[in-house]
Amino acid sequence: MREFTLNELAVIASGLWATLILSAIAFAGGSLAGLGVALARTAPMKWLRVAAGAFIDFFQGTPMLLQLFLVFYGLPVLGFKVNVWIAAAVGLTLHAGAFLGEIWRGGIQAVPRGQSEAAEALGLSYWTRMRHIVLPQALRMSFAPTVGFLVQLIKGTSLAAIIGFVELSRSGQLVSSITYKPLLAFGLVAACYFAICFPLSRYSARLERRLAAGT
Repeated sequence: MREFTLNELAVIASGLWATLILSAIAFAGGSLAGLGVALARTAPMKWLRVAAGAFIDFFQGTPMLLQLFLVFYGLPVLGFKVNVWIAAAVGLTLHAGAFLGEIWRGGIQAVPRGQSEAAEALGLSYWTRMRHIVLPQALRMSFAPTVGFLVQLIKGTSLAAIIGFVELSRSGQLVSSITYKPLLAFGLVAACYFAICFPLSRYSARLERRLAAGT
């Protein structure tokens, strides 16, 4: 048994940094994938809508833990050499892409159809209508739930520990096993999660109130 020293705090800080980086990578990659999924879900081509719907159904209908396992053990079977960073980033990016795609699909469909019809009557192409008319409004309406999903994604990074990724919760577990002070170790971990997620949750709630008020 060891005393709880600055070394143990450094381990938790390292895990916190890994959580923040992984969350940023997954959210950035998931945003790009989600935009593609949302556009496919609302595209005129039926096959695109069906493919995007199947993607969303799979990632919303299976646990994130299973998705991480499939990426970590499945990619090497296909000949791709992956480490825990790549596996965690890919798994969380695909997961985020499915959920953000569905959130933004709802935003796109919430834009009054008359605006698209008027733009089409003016001769604007589908991509021009989406870029300049529909997407700016859809993303604004979807901003609050997007921030809310980011909170869930940050907390969901803790599942990456199952494939050997040392993030915040895993670092707390390691410190606890060394010092035999689980209350202190996991208390610090909980404080870190709260310090990150609580402001984002409050920000998301404030955005929802502002949108509801029409400001």
